[in-house]
Amino acid sequence: MRRLIVVLLVAALFSLAGCSSSPQKKVKGGDLKQDPAAVNTQLGIEYMRNGMYDTALEKFKKALRENPRLQAAHASIAILYEQLGETDDAAKHYRKAYRLNPDDPVNLNNYGQFLCRQGELEKADEMFLRALKDPLYRYPEAVLTNAGICAMKKPDMEKAEKYFRAALKRSKSYVPALRNMIRVSFAEKKYLATRAYLQRLQAVQPLTPELLWIGVQTENEMGDRHAVSSYSMLLKNKYPESEEAQKLVEWERKSNGR
Repeated sequence: MRRLIVVLLVAALFSLAGCSSSPQKKVKGGDLKQDPAAVNTQLGIEYMRNGMYDTALEKFKKALRENPRLQAAHASIAILYEQLGETDDAAKHYRKAYRLNPDDPVNLNNYGQFLCRQGELEKADEMFLRALKDPLYRYPEAVLTNAGICAMKKPDMEKAEKYFRAALKRSKSYVPALRNMIRVSFAEKKYLATRAYLQRLQAVQPLTPELLWIGVQTENEMGDRHAVSSYSMLLKNKYPESEEAQKLVEWERKSNGR
């Protein structure tokens, strides 16, 4: 899970590093030289991307020694500390990055996800809403989806559905939003909607064992035996060792009275 956090967040840090501080500085005579703090931050991000966490940590610490007010360095080391399980240090640097620029949508989105993972759901929602206020942010569908996932933890399915719908309005094939709309619709027993979102997702990406199992249950509720059989075959053929495949086998036994 921690590895996944880095994969999802680290790409955004390149733009954050580029925007928070110029990588070049003017020197006497009008020439340009590299800003050491920004360079070390970008190197740290690259090392983190490649799983070289010790080296990445050294680069981020060096960047902060060179420039303690470099937001990108604080935001980056916060993600790394969370990856390493150092939650207190992560929180400290997320807060510092936030104080340095409370309107930066990239950091607001990342900080919101961190707060959500820590169970601070209301504060997380505040960060997501602040991020959405920036009309120039290129990935509002990601922020909206993160806000929806956080709302599901409350749980507030109505609010979560509102966020996911808004994300899909921005990008109709956005996979994380489609996946979670399936989960929300199924949890709310909105089987026709569940079917529709399953079909939309299946058009752009293969379904996971979890979602195939949801498909089986949904079509069973809808009384479509052909669709039940189709989802069942996919689940058993593609993921025979999955927990969901075992659930399917047990469900079929019970349904057949065995």
